[in-house]
Amino acid sequence: MAGLTLGPLLRYVDEDTATVWLEADGPCEAEVHCEGTTAGGSARTWQVAGHHYALITVVGLEPGTETPYRITLDGDEVWPLAGSPFPASTIRTLPAPEELSGPAGPFRIAFGSCRWAARPAGARHDPVGPDALDALAQRALDGGDRPDLLLLLGDQVYADETSGPVRARLAERRDLSAPPWDQVADYEEYTELYYESWLDPEVRWLLSTVPSLMLFDDHDIIDDWNTSESWQRDIRATGWWRERILGGLTSYWVHQHLGNLSPAELAENPLFAAVRAASDGAPALREFAERADLDPATARWSFRRDFGRVRVLMVDTRAARVLAENERRMLDDEEMDWLHEQALDGGPGAVDHLVIGSSLPWLLPPAIHGVETWNAALCAGARGRRWIRFSEALRRRADLEHWAAFPRSFRALTELIGQVAGDQEAPATVSVLSGDVHHAYVAEPEFDELKVAGGGARSRVVQLTCSPVHNSIPAVMRGGFRFGWSRLGRGLGRMLARHARAGRPPVDWQRTGGPWFGNQIMTLSLHGRAAAYSLDQARSTAPAPDGTARSELVTVLSRQLSEPPVPDGGQGPVSPAR
Repeated sequence: MAGLTLGPLLRYVDEDTATVWLEADGPCEAEVHCEGTTAGGSARTWQVAGHHYALITVVGLEPGTETPYRITLDGDEVWPLAGSPFPASTIRTLPAPEELSGPAGPFRIAFGSCRWAARPAGARHDPVGPDALDALAQRALDGGDRPDLLLLLGDQVYADETSGPVRARLAERRDLSAPPWDQVADYEEYTELYYESWLDPEVRWLLSTVPSLMLFDDHDIIDDWNTSESWQRDIRATGWWRERILGGLTSYWVHQHLGNLSPAELAENPLFAAVRAASDGAPALREFAERADLDPATARWSFRRDFGRVRVLMVDTRAARVLAENERRMLDDEEMDWLHEQALDGGPGAVDHLVIGSSLPWLLPPAIHGVETWNAALCAGARGRRWIRFSEALRRRADLEHWAAFPRSFRALTELIGQVAGDQEAPATVSVLSGDVHHAYVAEPEFDELKVAGGGARSRVVQLTCSPVHNSIPAVMRGGFRFGWSRLGRGLGRMLARHARAGRPPVDWQRTGGPWFGNQIMTLSLHGRAAAYSLDQARSTAPAPDGTARSELVTVLSRQLSEPPVPDGGQGPVSPAR
């Protein structure tokens, strides 16, 4: 009898189809049964390095409905778990396109990044506090609104900061006094991180009933992954890195990336076909991972999802980098061309809202933007060779590798957003969602020159940054971020740019919210051409009767981005049934 090891995770959902990911403890037939309907799906598990996975396509769902489901392995029910205190997992489908003008509520996208499943052993950070993802699950379990989509924007696992229980399991396999020490070394050790993260009971239930999209960031592989050409050269010279990067990319493909794809994309994916056909898909995945690491153009981790008239573009800002100093770019040419094509697909008026997910913020505090631009110019030799070694050391030590540290790509992304926002039939909003920086804030660019002819309104453009979900930040860094938004900090940024002969950025921006510190989740709510956002922070509450720690989300900000729709027959919401 096969058992359920991990999952289920509800990943893709549209009007009548969904995908469900899981890991079993042996080869078997995995099946999703939808209660009260003929909808369902089944798939044979496939193997990677002794682990057995299934990604089941569920078909026959009705648009705009919410359907409970259960899972069997070789005919034996394994989900819901026996004696589970949680309600049934459900699949909420999008309404049919012709029903979008109905009375359903807003489409809610909850997002965040940087989640320690457990505090790393020996961590010197401030007290971490309750997990915002746990608190989000608790809100839903208590009858509150649950999001229609969950965007996890990086650092879902920490390969370089492991907890005490994980380190104990690593020590059973190898000597932790040898590289890579108490960090994970290979694919097998990566699986321990996902077990620790996704077997948390409340989080497990949440991921089984809310569709999710995921992107990696540096800690999913290693801190400051692909910071620079010299960083990459140094780490590739170590004896342990090859297994780490192959294990990291392979485990990301299995656990996170595969579920981002639609059933149609999965059906046309030759790697997925090869893995399912093999007795063990590990060799094919390792070969793919090695190619992807050596030549980013051979793999695309970015992807697009449309939810009615809401378009979500999730952009890989780690593996698609060009690191040669004289060609340095956040995205290679093919990746940037892809982003342009997806953002502009369908022409003017094609979408009401464009959402760009980037693990790294586009608009940073001006002082930090200025430091990163200055540093990038000095590393490229703008002030002579004597500055290069100092600047590279500073870049690594201070994590100077956001969009601002790739000025050519910062300008390209800014111009693309300006092009979308400045059209006569522009979306109501263009939102860039990000995390990484262990605090939350809202920033808005000043695109005055892009107002359309005749004085018509353009898109409301906003950078929404939310991090961490469960982590911390040293007090000195809190002060640094606050200074970064100050008038003095803005002046420092301009001064450094002048020193590097970098010129002014292509757009100015202002902070319109924050900074907020703590474990938190942000929600973007979209309804027709109306949009709003809110920030919720996790707070501890009285423990449950059995002594289990409990937490709740407290809303600290709720703000409108664009006006609610007027009852004139205009385009309606894209929300699933409630």
